[in-house]
Amino acid sequence: MTVKIVSDEIGQQDAYTVRKKVFVEEQGVPLILELDEHDQEAIHFVVYDEVDQPIGAGRMRGLVNAHGKIERICILPEHRGKHLGFLIMNTLEEHALKNSMKKLVLNAQSYAVPFYEKLGYVVTSPEFMDADIPHRAMEKSLKND
Repeated sequence: MTVKIVSDEIGQQDAYTVRKKVFVEEQGVPLILELDEHDQEAIHFVVYDEVDQPIGAGRMRGLVNAHGKIERICILPEHRGKHLGFLIMNTLEEHALKNSMKKLVLNAQSYAVPFYEKLGYVVTSPEFMDADIPHRAMEKSLKND
């Protein structure tokens, strides 16, 4: 399994394919909310299996004050439980460090909070609704060694 930063149309479509299957088809998020205006400015990451099929995705946007925002982390259902979420998050964090980001923020679906806590993220908000799904804001300070 490999994680690639994709910038071409094919790679971005791979990311969108995974996101549509997870967020739109599985979770019922409206397509208009899933594919949004931030997709054009974001850096897209795609997890590919051993035959180069997309099985996971995520994106990161640069924010002010050397902060990055992680969004749309997802793994296809049949590939969950293989630590691919850790793989993609580690790749995003490495990219953030290489680009001198000092902090990463994200809005986690509430059920996924323990996953992000294992990676060192801390909850920074009460629960709120986004696309009719409960979320919590989280953040992690990065150390540039």
